[in-house]
Amino acid sequence: MADDTGARLAAVPEPTPSPEAAVPQTPGNGTDGYLERRTLRRGSAGWLLLTGLGVAYVVSGDFSGWNIGLAQGGFGGLAIATVLMGAMYACLVYSLAELSAILPTAGGGYGFARRALGTWGGFLTGTAILIEYILAPAAIAIFIGDYVESLNLFGLTSGWPVYLACFAVFIGIHLWGVGEALSFSLVVTAIAVIALVVFAVGAFTQFDPANLDNIAVDTTAAGAGSWLPLGILGIWAAFPFGMWFFLGVEGVPLAAEEAKDPVRSVPRALSISMGILVLLALVTFLASTGARGADAIKDAGNPLVVALEGDPGLSWLKTFVNYAGLAGLVASFFSLIYAGSRQLFALSRAGYLPRFLSLTSKRKAPYLGLLIPGAIGFALAAATGNGPRMLNMAVFGATISYALMALSHIVLRRREPGLERPYRTPGGIATSTVAFVLALSALVATFLVDKDAAFIALAVYAVALAYFAFYSRHHLVASAPEEEFAALAEAEAELSRD
Repeated sequence: MADDTGARLAAVPEPTPSPEAAVPQTPGNGTDGYLERRTLRRGSAGWLLLTGLGVAYVVSGDFSGWNIGLAQGGFGGLAIATVLMGAMYACLVYSLAELSAILPTAGGGYGFARRALGTWGGFLTGTAILIEYILAPAAIAIFIGDYVESLNLFGLTSGWPVYLACFAVFIGIHLWGVGEALSFSLVVTAIAVIALVVFAVGAFTQFDPANLDNIAVDTTAAGAGSWLPLGILGIWAAFPFGMWFFLGVEGVPLAAEEAKDPVRSVPRALSISMGILVLLALVTFLASTGARGADAIKDAGNPLVVALEGDPGLSWLKTFVNYAGLAGLVASFFSLIYAGSRQLFALSRAGYLPRFLSLTSKRKAPYLGLLIPGAIGFALAAATGNGPRMLNMAVFGATISYALMALSHIVLRRREPGLERPYRTPGGIATSTVAFVLALSALVATFLVDKDAAFIALAVYAVALAYFAFYSRHHLVASAPEEEFAALAEAEAELSRD
């Protein structure tokens, strides 16, 4: 992609410098081996592996995390929040499908925002995505610990040895190679999805509608009732947990440089993944709360297992789901590590972050992009042991990136209507506008759930932006694919104005 773009750039007359083009950049044209030391293994994933990746990012959310939304909004509040957040993700996914067909690079959301919103927009988006993909694995490692403890595997309890084993083993598989890593992820994800279906069949045999709204009503809350025990505001507070059924699916475009025919396969994988996730969210949510009751599972670290504890005859299914839940958590943990490494790789390769972070191994794996975020995630999990807090901080970063990616779609549709679009978003700007508004609403909700977590994430974001403002924006690499796309767009815009 970079070579083709470079050829097109060479054929375009030198444009008149603009404020954006005036940003100092390092040539890095490949003659010094810069890009050769920063390449990924192309053609490693077809649409099936990409679809598996999209589901794998998210499937852990069906096994743990979402149920905390019951404590925030009750069954009704979480149900409404899940519908709204599902609508947000559907609109976002269709917007990203169009953008990924235009810009099939490893930069994903950062690359889209770089093209539409400039260097600041690219960095703001990429950094927000990094916050999500570094903190979400930390949260999932903690949830894995809860499942390991409930299984009494080797007498282990949830703690730092389990977290360390997770990061060490699965980062090791990623270092082996992307094809092997995605194949492993697909197998584990398939096991987790089958387990969710089997769980739902068993849990629905115990379904009782009275269990759905058995959380005590807070009579002081506005609009409170049996379906909304914490009132109208509980719907909003449940947004981050409704997102947990879908959080991460937007990461599929990060695999574009390693995909077969990314212009076709990435949009296809995004659409199929979203359809599967909607069905899984529906059956998991209803089966779990209806089997044991919203009040019983609202604080559980392994809610599906707790949902089955009311019937001794389902003890076999409880054991099966516990092991399968561990598989689902592993699938998401494994895939989110992949996504974080590719986002870090793309930002580093273009000079937004220190360039040594994008070096790749002989097997074309960004080894420092895997090891450093992994070390940070492990340290956070071990130091806090607080999965819900890590989850809320991850959601903070995610919602910022969603708003900026949706805005990128709107800007490109308006500013470059003639741009070749192999895939077009159904509904156009109206679709991305819905995603934009709901993403901003979800961002505010993170402050309602845990304002300390949201402000900590905001402080990290501010430090990263200061680094960009004072240093890295003056040292960007012109030959990075996302920068070449931006330069080509600027040159073509100048020609159209002449």
